[in-house]
Amino acid sequence: MSGASREALASARESLDALADNTSVDAAKLAEDLAAVTALLDREVSLRRVLTDPAQSGEAKAELARRLLGGQVGGETADLVAGMVRSRWSRSRDLVDAVEELADSADFIAAQRTGVLDDVEDELFRFGRIVTSNGELRSALTDKVASRSAKAELLHSLLGGRANPVTERLVIRLVTHPRGRSLESGLNALSKLAADRRDRMVAEVRSAVPLNDQQKQRLGEALAKLYGRRVHLNLDVDPEVLGGVQVRIGDEIINGTIADRLAEASRRMAG
Repeated sequence: MSGASREALASARESLDALADNTSVDAAKLAEDLAAVTALLDREVSLRRVLTDPAQSGEAKAELARRLLGGQVGGETADLVAGMVRSRWSRSRDLVDAVEELADSADFIAAQRTGVLDDVEDELFRFGRIVTSNGELRSALTDKVASRSAKAELLHSLLGGRANPVTERLVIRLVTHPRGRSLESGLNALSKLAADRRDRMVAEVRSAVPLNDQQKQRLGEALAKLYGRRVHLNLDVDPEVLGGVQVRIGDEIINGTIADRLAEASRRMAG
C-alpha cells in the first residue's frame, strides 16, 4: 500500500490494538467477523467502491457500513469497519486487504492472550515446509476446481487435533479465500504478521542437526543484537548444510555452514 492507504491501515491497526487492550473483547469472534467482512467486500466490488469513494463524506460511509453490518457482526467489528471507511483509501481493494489483515491479527491476539502465539508461529512455518515438499498436497489445496468446503475438510483432517485451532483457522481461511495470492506468499505474510505482533523479525534457520536450547538462545541473542529487534527462529534441519547454520531474514542470508565454506574455498582455488 502507498500514500493514503498506508496511513489508513496504520490508523486501523491502532484501533485494533486499542480493542485488544480490552480483555472483555472476544478476539477470536472479532477475527471471525472481520473475515466475514473481508469475504463480503471481496465479493461485492460495487460496495467496496462506494465505501472508499472520496466524493462521499466519511460519516455517510461509516453510517452505511453500520447499517449493512448491524446484526450481521458484533458491535466492535461494525465500529472498527465504520472507522476504517471514514479514512481515505488510495484503492478500493486496499480496504479489503486491510480488513483481512486485521482479521488475521485478531486471531494472533487470541493466540497471544492464551500464551500459544509461539506455537502458532511454529505450526505455520512447519505447514509451509510440508506444502513445499509435498506437491500432491499443494495441488489439492490450490486446485481451482475443488470446492472451498472440500479444501476445508482436507485441512481439518490434516490439522484438526494436531495443530492449535488458531493455526487451523488461519490456514483454512488462506486456502479457501486466497484472493489471488499463492499459498506460499500467504503463509509468509501470516508468519510476518505473527512476528510483528511481538515486534519481532522472523529468521529461517537451517542446520545439519537440531540446535539445543543454549545454541538457540545464543543465536537469538546474536541476531537481536545485530538487527536491534527480537528475532523469532523458525528451525529446519537440513543435512545438506553439512554443519553450522544458515540464517535467512527477509531477503538477507547469513551463511555459516561448512558447505558454504567449502564452496568458497573451491571458488578461490578455481580463481
